[in-house]
Amino acid sequence: MSYSREDLVFLAKLVEQAEQSLDMLQYMNDIVALGEDLSWEERNLLSVAYKNPVSTLRGAWRVLTTLMQRETERGNTRNAEVAKQYRDNVEKRLRDRCGDILDQLEKNLIPHAASDESKVFFYKMAGDYNRYVAEFSAGDARKAAAQAALGAYEQANTIATTSLPTTNPVRLGLALHFSVFYYEVLNEQERACQLAQEAFDFAIADM
Repeated sequence: MSYSREDLVFLAKLVEQAEQSLDMLQYMNDIVALGEDLSWEERNLLSVAYKNPVSTLRGAWRVLTTLMQRETERGNTRNAEVAKQYRDNVEKRLRDRCGDILDQLEKNLIPHAASDESKVFFYKMAGDYNRYVAEFSAGDARKAAAQAALGAYEQANTIATTSLPTTNPVRLGLALHFSVFYYEVLNEQERACQLAQEAFDFAIADM
């Protein structure tokens, strides 16, 4: 049975309610494969489809890292080694999942974004998923992911500040995520606070 675009949107919402995240990913990727800009609803469904499994993996990676370090501190070398092996498995899945959406963004979503809001939304997503990669990477890999995230956030910010109202939810969400990036990845706390405060002040002034 072949599905129309409307069918795929319905199915994505259906399986979201049933908490079938992998099926939701498939249906949303089928919509992306149509090669057209996404509607507001479709953009949000796509975001949820990737966010849920990636958030689970990020949480698992953090817990496993903590447990691995604890076993190392206790001198339980074998336990630490086993924990690291499993964490590496989770890390690979996390890297693959982030790579999937970054590939979609580069090849399909950003090139087909017709509105400024869509462009900001997708560049922000590119910033977010590169930020996630930077979180669990080290050395040159971390630097490359951080640089890619910075470039995507800056691209989104340039479009947002020139084209979207200060109270636009996508613009406000970008400011929040960009500030988190500065705070957690670049360790520039002052710049992070400045970004968030400016977005808040501009929005309040225009309300």
